[in-house]
Amino acid sequence: MAASSSENDLKTQVPSSNEAEQSQIQAIRMPSMEEIRAQEVWNNCAVRSVASGVMGGGLGFMMGVFLGALDNPIMQEQMSGRQQLIYNLKQMGTRSWSSAKTFAVMGVVFSAVECVVEKARAKHDTTNTVVAGCVTGGTMSAKAGPKAACVGCVGFAAFSVAIEKFFDRHT
Repeated sequence: MAASSSENDLKTQVPSSNEAEQSQIQAIRMPSMEEIRAQEVWNNCAVRSVASGVMGGGLGFMMGVFLGALDNPIMQEQMSGRQQLIYNLKQMGTRSWSSAKTFAVMGVVFSAVECVVEKARAKHDTTNTVVAGCVTGGTMSAKAGPKAACVGCVGFAAFSVAIEKFFDRHT
């Protein structure tokens, strides 16, 4: 009697191979209308660009605050504690605003170009990232001249591909 009860317990604990296959197969759920609308909104290049600009600006602001706090005044020994605090706060504000603008422009340009190229080519691959990186790098360094724009293009494209491969978005 004890042997048969332990056999029954074993049968209830170990699922058969047919039950294991059925548990792995799941039904496909169709997206709701709200999910479809949200996807359509996010597929708009203007929405993507603005969102990337806002996120880039926020990242730039935080980096500016951090890097501005690391600046030491040249005449630190001659300044009082209050003067050093005021100097550091001004540096943080200036640095954060500058970095926020730079990263916002970088985010807008990169995402807009990538989105437009992706829609024009009707493909989602690394080529879009290369083109977007090149245009972004060239745009960001264009004020320094054509040579700097070319170097910025190549550098930012290479950086974009490296990040793309690191995160392995396109397979």
